[in-house]
Amino acid sequence: MKKVLNFIAVFLFFLGSAQIDNIADGESITLRIHYGILNAGTANLTTKKTNYKGVPHLYVKGTGQTTGAVKAFFKVEDLYESFINVETGLPSFYVRNVREGSYRQHFETVFNHDNNTLILTDKKTPANGSKVIKSVRGIQDMLSCFYFLRSKSSAELRVGTVINMNVWIDDEMFPFQLKVIGTEDLKTKFGTINCLKIIPSVKSGRVFKEKEGVTMWVSNDVNHVPMLLKAELAVGSLKASIDDVKNIKYPLKFTN
Repeated sequence: MKKVLNFIAVFLFFLGSAQIDNIADGESITLRIHYGILNAGTANLTTKKTNYKGVPHLYVKGTGQTTGAVKAFFKVEDLYESFINVETGLPSFYVRNVREGSYRQHFETVFNHDNNTLILTDKKTPANGSKVIKSVRGIQDMLSCFYFLRSKSSAELRVGTVINMNVWIDDEMFPFQLKVIGTEDLKTKFGTINCLKIIPSVKSGRVFKEKEGVTMWVSNDVNHVPMLLKAELAVGSLKASIDDVKNIKYPLKFTN
């Protein structure tokens, strides 16, 4: 179960830069996570419009925690924070502060997109100090990539689209590729919603069974809200389904 909740953050993403203007102040999205037959936990994303260093930004807070029986033998309390420039869609400051069983990590990252560098600070081990790392153009963090995805137009997310990306995770960068493979009417607790079906290509091994062992569904509208995510893990399977949506800018469209 280690880092299981990271699945929610890792696969809600696209690379690039674009103005973010379709996210409401005070939006909240909650996903219910199942590990096999167990109700494993919840993940929540909230937004707030703010300024970072005098520039308009979207502050995003992501939390994840185990619940019920799973929490009894594996406690997870994860916190992610990102300040995203609303004009470029790129992150300026990112925090990953997680407690997962005996695992503990707390990193802060400052992005400099002008010269493609970032400053990484290990808050868990202050003696390690900060270091400057060379990055790449348009790099995203684990939260900002989700909101960049949602800023894409329908034309940019048409069936057949393949997008390559680089996402900053923990203390290193990972390349991903996403394929929009089709549309599907998905039954949710709110009603049936037409969704885009997307497959990220992921590195198999410690966490995932296969290179393409993950599938996600996002609403096929201007919101692009995540509705369902499934993953075949190295041990067992994981599913995250939409549980609550509040204050989205545009109403969801139901097929019936």
